[in-house]
Amino acid sequence: MIYFLQLVVSGTVVGSIYALSGLGFVLIYKSSRVLNMAHGQIIACGAFITFALTVWAGIPIYLSFIISMIITFFMAMSVERVFLRRLIGEPVISVIMVTIGLMSILDGLIYLTPFGTENFSFPEFLPKTPITMGGVSISWTQFVGVIITFMLIAGFSWFFKKSTLGISMRAVSDDQLASMSIGVSIPKVFGLAWAAAGFSAAAAGGIIGNITGLNFDTLVAFGIIVFPVVILGGLDSIFGAIVAGIIMGLIQQFAAGYLDGHWGLNGTANVLPYIILLIILLFKPHGLFGTHEIERV
Repeated sequence: MIYFLQLVVSGTVVGSIYALSGLGFVLIYKSSRVLNMAHGQIIACGAFITFALTVWAGIPIYLSFIISMIITFFMAMSVERVFLRRLIGEPVISVIMVTIGLMSILDGLIYLTPFGTENFSFPEFLPKTPITMGGVSISWTQFVGVIITFMLIAGFSWFFKKSTLGISMRAVSDDQLASMSIGVSIPKVFGLAWAAAGFSAAAAGGIIGNITGLNFDTLVAFGIIVFPVVILGGLDSIFGAIVAGIIMGLIQQFAAGYLDGHWGLNGTANVLPYIILLIILLFKPHGLFGTHEIERV
């Protein structure tokens, strides 16, 4: 039983990080119906900015974390303003191809720095002794990461449901023409969506970097790993990203704990989530909480 509970805790930690990482996908798709293929690179940028401010500039890590999110907020907003705003009204595939180009550009720029080829780790700032309750343990880094993750997710959920800007973004997602007719600025909403996605990506990068260490390939991989998560939850559902992230995290941990190394099986933690994803999509093609749309032609 203790082993089972330990896997539940580990799966929740991993799943919450998936949820926060996938939030950027959802924010952009929810407002503009565009998939940002450079999301993993933005996650990596947020992590490396936090590290540079903490280690090289000597700023306390909690301030570095906040400053990194602010910097990435404006960086993502600038990307939308310079590269993507001119494509409003163009076919979606054109915008997606631009994000693929942006992914390659960021890859090249990061590989020109030490971050692209070396591994780094944040300095220790939390107790090393894990938190243990009833035989189940969790490190302080994981515990703080989960708390911050759920606080940010709750903040974004409130923003979309209660704030004027959040309601405007939801309106644009539902019907751009109707939103324009009541005075909503579509370019402003798109820019805010990218900025919010950059903000959440930086937070995810900082948390992942503290738990796993700073490795460029690992950080970028999260941008790909969370793609099936947001598909499972529904590309336009924040709540779906949370639920699907936890589901994926739990499945991975249970597969690694109960299947890998048994009956000649290995690597099931990487395969099983995708198998379950395909099965669920057979019955829920728009994801667990995605909006079901019917177009009449």
